[in-house]
Amino acid sequence: MSTARIAIAFHSGHGHTARQAAAVARGARSAEGAEVHQLDVTDQGPDFWDILDGADAIVFGAPTYMGSASAEFQRFAEQSATAWSTQAWQDKFAAGFTNSAGVSGDKLNTLQNFAILAAQHGMHWISVGLPPGWLYSREGSVEDLNRLGGFLGAMAQSPSDAPADAAPSEADLRTAEHLGRRVAETVLRSRRPAVLVTG
Repeated sequence: MSTARIAIAFHSGHGHTARQAAAVARGARSAEGAEVHQLDVTDQGPDFWDILDGADAIVFGAPTYMGSASAEFQRFAEQSATAWSTQAWQDKFAAGFTNSAGVSGDKLNTLQNFAILAAQHGMHWISVGLPPGWLYSREGSVEDLNRLGGFLGAMAQSPSDAPADAAPSEADLRTAEHLGRRVAETVLRSRRPAVLVTG
């Protein structure tokens, strides 16, 4: 059986984005054959970079602060120049998720930064793969998957005064789970041998 090695490289300032990262991990683990590593970019153990270099997919995650990814995540992105210099992440898959206090919060800018980081490494980006929920139609609900209507990656919203065990919402966490499973399944599909059909 093929194995999909998924690394989730994230930063969380107050615990909300860590919950989102855990949801991405749950979704990835729900795909049979997935091996998942959650890596806090501010706690780089001795095998931190080896796990990233050996992964089939890296999912980037960070809170959106002042319209961009947190400084701690940006520091990690700059450190990845070493991997870039050897093209260690070339042709891996990539995806992203982010959380902010505002419903918009300019989260798209953070996801675009992740996608550009992935492109610089020569990676293949995986979108969230969901239609927009909630306010897209009158039948929408705050319980919808992709309730914030992002396409590039998984978005979540956490009130700034909410404890980490109360936010993000269950809908946002289920959206993150969906992204994690989509990443793992994409890797696993890429491992299947091609079938040659002759006439």
